[in-house]
Amino acid sequence: MRWAGRGASRRDDPPDGRAGGAADDYWVLTVVLDPAEAAPDAASEALANFLWEAGALGVVEETVAGGTSLCAYFPPGAAAARLAARVRQYARDQAALGAPVGPGGVSVAPLAPAPWAEAWRAHFRPLAVGRRLCVSPPWERPADSLVAGREVVWIEPGRAFGTGDHPTTRGCLELLERALERKPAARALDVGTGSGILALAALRLGVREAWAIDPDPDATAAALENAGRNDMAERLRVGTTALEDWSGAPADLVLANLLAAAHVAHARPLARAVEAGGQLVAGGLLVHEVPVVVGALAPHGFWLVEVVEHEGWASLAFGRTP
Repeated sequence: MRWAGRGASRRDDPPDGRAGGAADDYWVLTVVLDPAEAAPDAASEALANFLWEAGALGVVEETVAGGTSLCAYFPPGAAAARLAARVRQYARDQAALGAPVGPGGVSVAPLAPAPWAEAWRAHFRPLAVGRRLCVSPPWERPADSLVAGREVVWIEPGRAFGTGDHPTTRGCLELLERALERKPAARALDVGTGSGILALAALRLGVREAWAIDPDPDATAAALENAGRNDMAERLRVGTTALEDWSGAPADLVLANLLAAAHVAHARPLARAVEAGGQLVAGGLLVHEVPVVVGALAPHGFWLVEVVEHEGWASLAFGRTP
């Protein structure tokens, strides 16, 4: 069995397709992978990444008779049927990228909420990232030795993806820091912002203003709340919109911790979002997906500057043609 935790997303509207539990139940989505259709290890990594991005509080991988099972835990209100359909669609997207997933079955069931909420809160501790950042939940006071010389970003993990503890977020934060060392930015755009962690970190590191966009209204609400926790509400603008519908001015620094399929599909909108001579930090990739994403972005004027790898995940820094 393997456990991994990430930030959560919460939906306050009535869920559709709930698995028979009460409205305040936490719930688990289980995917049984079919080893006849895909290599279990690659399939498990790809689907786990997707489930974390979809707002799972954590994912447990287990070996079961005939294959591998992934159990992803979600907070009250998350729409079970809609997410199950998205899992199946993601499998098709991965097949198009040459990394078939092939789930053998998807099911959902309710969980008792209190023990899980307590376990997640115990899981999230202050974390030093890179040379200049510390990410901390608001109920903790980081040790003086941890925050010495660092900027603290306060994040409530019960609202949206992004606490800094997962390799993709950590890699993006490290590349963000180095991107600003190479070339300071006046304005940042955080695409698929989740908790707002990347945009808030950019502001902490000296960017004057930032936009944070996400098509999920719960994510943008979480980003606004975290902006308030960090006394940055006046410097962070939030928009509930998808990247392809974004009509704002290009930014000199764009942050996009997405899935590989999303980077490929949105290469052109990403190019419109990054001003000439600007920088892009892209995360959410498995290591084997890097060449596909680099190849999709290159025709749009992006060149690869740096790759950071943590535990099989990759984050990329790009420059854009002036």
